[in-house]
Amino acid sequence: MSQPDQHRIYCEMNPEPAAIERLCQVIRVRGFEVTGMNAELRDGTWEMALTLKGSRPVAMLQSQLEKLHTVNRVHRMPAVAAAQRA
Repeated sequence: MSQPDQHRIYCEMNPEPAAIERLCQVIRVRGFEVTGMNAELRDGTWEMALTLKGSRPVAMLQSQLEKLHTVNRVHRMPAVAAAQRA
């Protein structure tokens, strides 16, 4: 079985009740684990940088997150290099 890869994504979303919970649920259901999160409410929008671990395609996760009605934007950040993880 292959080692899970580490991914980083950036997400902007509306600050509605349970919005972050729904985001985390989609991440979990799609086979990823949150290993780091930095979130800040700025000008009425949640700005979140997430570090995830998982062996499934991160593009599939990005597509699912973009379907959430509270999410305004999602993009992948440069992958964490293996040398940085060691």
